Amino acid sequence: MKPLLIDLDGVLKIGDSPAPDVKEFLDFIQQNKIPACILSNSTLRTGELVREFFISQGIELSIPAITAFDAALSFVKKNYKKVQVYCRDYLVHHFEGMIDTENPEAVVIGDIEDKWNYLIINDIFKKVFAGADLVAMHKNKYWNPHGELLIDAGAFIHGIEFASGKEAILIGKPSPHYFKAALEKINCKIENGFYMIGDDIENDIKAAQDIGGKGILIYTGKTKFPLDKSINIKPDFETHSLKEVISILRQEL
Repeated sequence: MKPLLIDLDGVLKIGDSPAPDVKEFLDFIQQNKIPACILSNSTLRTGELVREFFISQGIELSIPAITAFDAALSFVKKNYKKVQVYCRDYLVHHFEGMIDTENPEAVVIGDIEDKWNYLIINDIFKKVFAGADLVAMHKNKYWNPHGELLIDAGAFIHGIEFASGKEAILIGKPSPHYFKAALEKINCKIENGFYMIGDDIENDIKAAQDIGGKGILIYTGKTKFPLDKSINIKPDFETHSLKEVISILRQEL
């Protein structure tokens, strides 16, 4: 069985609760010894916080999880000494000893919820225009945390790129490096193929297909059924629940 990369929000987690049948799905993976990794574009939590979430719900997570925040933190620590970071307050401490709001080598953008405003965007623009790198944990267009569609950081990052003439260094999906890092975490090679289970037609499905993976689109998150006719991306499989995903994987086995 080729390895599985599994999105978190909209797939294993719906809003603040585990998705229906998630325990059965995780048990199926473990029983069939399928190499798997949760690959989340979340900038709200670390892989360890993902594990703690499932434990708090009475679900033992037997597979590893990495987030865009984890990957960005690793990248920043390898490449910079001084950075300015925009992320949730409870995560800033991970960059301890590196924070410099005056002369950063890079500005790192994650999620700051509804704190975005002109002053923040202009401050980032001026530092990037002056030479600082722009590091994007992800460039999602929008998200759907509690059934309400919300604009995501990607829109602001694109604006800064346009104004500064400088492209952001993308860490999370759809970056091929992120998929590769997740596969390496479970001792698999991207060249041998993989399945990506996700609710995002672009960042999950197309991104996986572009590098040789197969995309399993699940309609429990941001992409609604049926697919809009204007979308020319065709998933390899379409499902409405984790039970249906199990059926597909059983057939593939």
